[in-house]
Amino acid sequence: MAKPKKQPRPKAVTPKGFRDYFGGEVTQRTEMLRAIAGVYHRYGFEALESSAVETVEALGKFLPDVDRPNEGVFAWQEFDEKGQGDWMALRYDLTAPLARVYAQHRNDLPTPYRRYAMGPVWRNEKPGPGRYRQFYQCDADTVGTASMAADAEICAMLSDTLETVGIPRGDYLVRVNNRKVLNGVLEAMGLGDDASARDNVLRTIDKFDKVGETGVRELLTKGRLDVSGAFIDGVGLSEDQAEPVIAFLTSKAADAAGTLANLRAAVGDSKTGADGIAELEQIGELLSAGGYGPDRIEIDPSVVRGLGYYTGPVYEAELTFEILDEKGRKRQFGSVAGGGRYDDLVKRFTGQEVPATGVSIGVDRLLAALREKGRLTTEADGPVVVTVMDRDRMADYQAMVAELRNAGIRAEVYLGNPKNFGNQLKYADKRNAPIAIIEGGDEKANGIVQIKDLILGAKLAESATLEEWKERPSQIESPRAELVAQVRAMLATQA
Repeated sequence: MAKPKKQPRPKAVTPKGFRDYFGGEVTQRTEMLRAIAGVYHRYGFEALESSAVETVEALGKFLPDVDRPNEGVFAWQEFDEKGQGDWMALRYDLTAPLARVYAQHRNDLPTPYRRYAMGPVWRNEKPGPGRYRQFYQCDADTVGTASMAADAEICAMLSDTLETVGIPRGDYLVRVNNRKVLNGVLEAMGLGDDASARDNVLRTIDKFDKVGETGVRELLTKGRLDVSGAFIDGVGLSEDQAEPVIAFLTSKAADAAGTLANLRAAVGDSKTGADGIAELEQIGELLSAGGYGPDRIEIDPSVVRGLGYYTGPVYEAELTFEILDEKGRKRQFGSVAGGGRYDDLVKRFTGQEVPATGVSIGVDRLLAALREKGRLTTEADGPVVVTVMDRDRMADYQAMVAELRNAGIRAEVYLGNPKNFGNQLKYADKRNAPIAIIEGGDEKANGIVQIKDLILGAKLAESATLEEWKERPSQIESPRAELVAQVRAMLATQA
């Protein structure tokens, strides 16, 4: 009789496009989210925690198909007893759930409704370097007002948030544009009612930050050769038709007044374009009144990301300092947040247009930026470790650690095999512990403890002379009754 095949052991690997986060990274993200939430709360926004799962119908962007149902999201179908059921999906952003929440609870919510939300989102996309299928978003939105003051407030709040988390003034810029101005440009080109041509132009404009003015001009007209040598067909516009788009994208001047004047020339007689310029002008005036100058927030028509999605003002926060890429070349860090006005999203549920505006911050991108600047390390401060010299006196060690914790000091007792004391110190080192507490039989009899400064000890071990060892001992003897006070003083010295 053949032996049954053994079930192979599962592979201990992270699913493609996902990753694990350990202590230091989790702590840093938690602290950053807390700091961002503090700014949002200060601006009067209320927290909202919505479901991680939505119906595909509510998400709205994806429809089942034969080959791959709900491409772009992680989706499944739930069946009832009749074999019928809805498609469900993990949320791909925090904005679509907000639209559903507002439509569902609008009679109980204040108008305008100001909310912020933080949490993971999931996208069923092809992963790549630094591109994951699960990542954190941190959103703030105002629903129910068409006032440009809401957009100006979002920009000001974004500026304050970046400075609060450690991006100083001069290292970032919040740039503002407006979809209505672009619509005016399309009207000036004679593409007002040609949906297909408008979409082609929008897709081309979205490549502006990659191919620049010359590349966009070529793509709008006859086409261009890309870096691989392949020819990309153009939209087929004439040079004269393409000119308003180029004028729009390159209209940034030395100051806001000059930029707005250039935009007026780009939109010609379009009322839609004129309305968009008036909105930008109003946002600029409101920000100036609040003390937000062009060193923090500026009008910049070259902001094109999201123009196909948003219906009015659009904004993007860009970090302006340089980093080295994987090939050692200098480049700017780039965008860490974006948002804008979307007045059509809630309408899907209610049939009525509900104005809304908001911003989304890429928390993981912000953390990466701070690490690039050397303002964060992945190492988290570990706990004070109380070593175990006599396993029969575990109650004494637990009493010590309880005193430290009650004093607000992070601490733990070593719970491994205490036989080898060297292994206990190796454990403390791996835990990044700042201090180790030692109390053997002699110390217990004399009412004292040894307090070992592990950080100073590591520094002295690197390069200290014998005289320095004697002058700056990394281990002190303290009365047992003064344990908490001495540990607190040593932690303060380390800080």
